[in-house]
Amino acid sequence: TEPFAGSSTHSHLQLSPTPGSIPHIPHEGGLSLQDIYARNINSVVSITCTLSGDSKSGTGVVLSENGYLVTNAHVVSEAREIQVLLTDGRTFPATVVGSDELSDLAVLRIEARDLVPAVFGDSKVLRVGDGVVASGDALGGSLRGTMTDGIISAINRDVNVD
Repeated sequence: TEPFAGSSTHSHLQLSPTPGSIPHIPHEGGLSLQDIYARNINSVVSITCTLSGDSKSGTGVVLSENGYLVTNAHVVSEAREIQVLLTDGRTFPATVVGSDELSDLAVLRIEARDLVPAVFGDSKVLRVGDGVVASGDALGGSLRGTMTDGIISAINRDVNVD
């Protein structure tokens, strides 16, 4: 250990080796972040949309075994053609079943069976401070299988934007 540069006191910094992976397990018997990832990664899809003269991409998750998916409405708005890439490498054309700009959600349908639906928490029991995760295929699928975590910062709050 060495004194800090410019310090008039004799403070020292002691570094310890980095510990191995430690599961982040919430209170009350919840799943670790690693368990949540393992249960849901096969439900994540990459979405590529063809527009007139352009393309855009996003991510979504499987809602049901028989081909219903959810994504953001802005991902599929104005799409002439939509392709969905599953975690197992299969690709399917998709159609928009419904879309809502205000909530920025869209439901898609692909002709596939035996899909793995995502497991969602119960939003009725959410509390400020609860941990949450977001999984997806970031940057149009170039970073497939990404997960991040955070906390619920507020509930039932209206946000006005132009």
